[in-house]
Amino acid sequence: MKHLLFLLLASFAFTADAQTKEAPATTGGYVSYGDPITAEGALTLAEFDKAVADVDSLSTKLITEIIESCGKKGCWMDVKMSDGTAMKVRFRDYGFFVPKHGLEGKEVVMQGRAKKEVTDVDMLRHYAEDAGKSKEEIAEITEPEMSWTFEADGVLIKE
Repeated sequence: MKHLLFLLLASFAFTADAQTKEAPATTGGYVSYGDPITAEGALTLAEFDKAVADVDSLSTKLITEIIESCGKKGCWMDVKMSDGTAMKVRFRDYGFFVPKHGLEGKEVVMQGRAKKEVTDVDMLRHYAEDAGKSKEEIAEITEPEMSWTFEADGVLIKE
């Protein structure tokens, strides 16, 4: 019986270990998260603005600067747009995360799909809570927001 229990536990441990995600890879001065991508061909913010002038969505690769990341899980980040506003970046299928702290001001290359969308008040408040905003700041969020969002397949963050 002890041997059967040991085999069962050993089998579980092996399966659980096989399901853990690999550590992020470092390549060309960047740390890679999600699908492997390169920085080659990434649009600047000015090029992005021109490319989306007449569309509501675009599959693209974009280079910009990180404003902040989710302080609870690293499950989203805000990046700087050309007008100084933020674009919310989420990660495809919740399939990877970025560091929770220390990304502010770092260069990021991300590949995926940009889309104009309305974010409702509940989700805006959730993001504010994740970012560590005060209860007063969260309570001030009373209107939905139309903005660009990005679902990233892969991300490169400058070391």
